[in-house]
Amino acid sequence: MGYERVADAIRAAIIEEMDADPDVVMLGEDIAAFGGAYRVSEGLLERYGPRRVLDTPISEIAIAGTAIGAAMTGLRPIAEFQFNDFMACAMDQICNQAAKIRLMMGGQVRVPVVFRAPYGATGRAAQHSQSLEAWFAHTPGLKVVMPSTPYDAKGLMRSAVRDDNPVVFLEHKMLYGAASPGGKAKTVVGVLGPSFREAPEDPYLIPIGEADVKRAGEDVTIVSTGYMVHKSLRAAERLESMGIGCEVVDLRTVSPLDMGTVLRSVGKTGRAVIAMESVGDFGVAAEVAARLAEDGLFYLDAPVRRVCARFVPIPFAPACEADVIPSEEDVVAAVRAVCA
Repeated sequence: MGYERVADAIRAAIIEEMDADPDVVMLGEDIAAFGGAYRVSEGLLERYGPRRVLDTPISEIAIAGTAIGAAMTGLRPIAEFQFNDFMACAMDQICNQAAKIRLMMGGQVRVPVVFRAPYGATGRAAQHSQSLEAWFAHTPGLKVVMPSTPYDAKGLMRSAVRDDNPVVFLEHKMLYGAASPGGKAKTVVGVLGPSFREAPEDPYLIPIGEADVKRAGEDVTIVSTGYMVHKSLRAAERLESMGIGCEVVDLRTVSPLDMGTVLRSVGKTGRAVIAMESVGDFGVAAEVAARLAEDGLFYLDAPVRRVCARFVPIPFAPACEADVIPSEEDVVAAVRAVCA
């Protein structure tokens, strides 16, 4: 029996790494006795004790700074932020310190730290709903991971913990299996379908920087990340009934970016739609489109289309949020446009 929720898969990966290496520790707000806002660290305090699972003050600066210092002195910390929006409070530590220390010290010091955070819109308005992967991907020295399934989450988390460089590990709230912080766990396999591949109990690794083709197709490539992968897969099912075969490429990691897999797919299909929940302006979708123009222009039989959030703060009202966040219908419309 495997793990059907991303939260459980990540917890399993952390347990495997903490069992194998006593230098792996966790820290963050409410991760110990409470078990984490989305229950990822539930039970870890009892298993490892307060020296390895540490509650912190409500200070993202303190969380990031402590984790970086611990990593520099030989530990492998996993630092949890309750929302990726709150990482803005610690951008100096993450982007000016963690990302640069190894280079500035000539490789004499490593910074093996994982910064974990939930992202994505789930009815929590402008300061708790953003998808900020582009902020971190724009910083040399950081790796940025965005799994879409329990299988990917477990294998990528284990690789992130073992990496000697800082990794930003972003987890979409809709994939956890709990509707709200502290909410009751529920399976999301039935909601997302068979594409939501469960994680086996046996240990395994997925290399950081390798995309995955989640669905094969001949007519158009849909490049996506996180929760948008599942919207893209549902859109692909609808488009198949219209006679359009979609290949869905899950980047899994946005930095480093696996353009080789994307280019091979577009070389086969001749068309590309890039579907991501983050805003399209100046983002990862724009980077993928730019690289397709630079390295794959002669593969393309139609202009590249982006399906992304509108360039506005995420509103609170459900109807307004739904209008801002890209939908399955938006993916269908974009694919039909490039195939027209």
